[in-house]
Amino acid sequence: MLEAEDPLAALGGIARLVRRRSEARVVGIAGSAGKTSTKDMLRALLAPHAATVASHASLNNELGVPLTLSLLEPATELCVCELGTGAPGELAALCRIAEPDAGVITTIGPEHLEFFGSVEAVAAEEAALIDALPRGAPLVLPHDAALLEPYRRCDLDEWRFGADRAADIRPLAWREGAAGTEAAFLVRGERVAFTTNLALVHHRLDLAAALAVYAALGLPLDRVAEGASAIALSPWRGQEERLAEGMLVINDAYNANPVSLVAALEALAARRNGGRTVAVLGEMAELGPDAASWHMRAGRQAAALGVDLLVAVGAGARAYLDGATGRLECCWFPDLPAATRALPALLHPAYVVLIKGSRSARLERVAEALAR
Repeated sequence: MLEAEDPLAALGGIARLVRRRSEARVVGIAGSAGKTSTKDMLRALLAPHAATVASHASLNNELGVPLTLSLLEPATELCVCELGTGAPGELAALCRIAEPDAGVITTIGPEHLEFFGSVEAVAAEEAALIDALPRGAPLVLPHDAALLEPYRRCDLDEWRFGADRAADIRPLAWREGAAGTEAAFLVRGERVAFTTNLALVHHRLDLAAALAVYAALGLPLDRVAEGASAIALSPWRGQEERLAEGMLVINDAYNANPVSLVAALEALAARRNGGRTVAVLGEMAELGPDAASWHMRAGRQAAALGVDLLVAVGAGARAYLDGATGRLECCWFPDLPAATRALPALLHPAYVVLIKGSRSARLERVAEALAR
């Protein structure tokens, strides 16, 4: 039995040794939103071609990263390691343990502002991944991440993804079909088409980031369909469930910040299909002194996207209603028990319902109640 004065530091040291003894290439995934979904997608794309391990769910902190690296075996060829942060310096510390050979930054936006203070400080933190990469390593960045410009390196193999025509990887088509979503991407001038089991429209950009890593690692684009049709997302990240009465529930309750919430609202609007849309939203936590303003903006965005009913749950979520204007109907419940009691009377089988909030909101309980 080992004993240590600082167990987490000792665990990190052991994980670094395991990583250095392994010949596996490590892909680090950081960013303000979409890390876990991108990690899940990339794992699925890589698995048919190489022995791959990846972070479980959202194990991305000083405990989760060492646990991921402990999965490395002599035969492991690729490791997809999610790297999270909640305060300045945390990402750099994780990179010193994981020593990534390739990197992905999914997006830059307002996250943990209670501790970072500004989005510019968030960008500086996420850029620790760029600094940690060895010369010549693949680096995947969002095309529109202007705040990362000061941290770019000319000695890296940079890939840009996004909807812009100038991006290296961009989606061309995303259409629901009988066998799944028929997707097409342009990958540095080459058109790649395949069917995926993903459905939500915002997943196309996460998939573009994963596809960029796949291509940067030199894997065959004509075989990307082998993994794209069997992507298993971690729980509560846009999971769709059609209830017995016909209601479609989009359970995206694992976490929320202003970037991921807008993406979820856009996905809700895209899934309307002639039905009425309902957004059940909990608080976005750790946004600092401007938290109310961020919630008001989200309320305005819900209205602009044509959401029919906004249901706010919890004290911090009440500010959504201050921004929601126009034809958007709103109601507020002080806590989860009140919301779960009242929601069945507000909803109809033909509705499409999004459930989204920070981890502290525990809104997955709303999804469970609706399923019952």
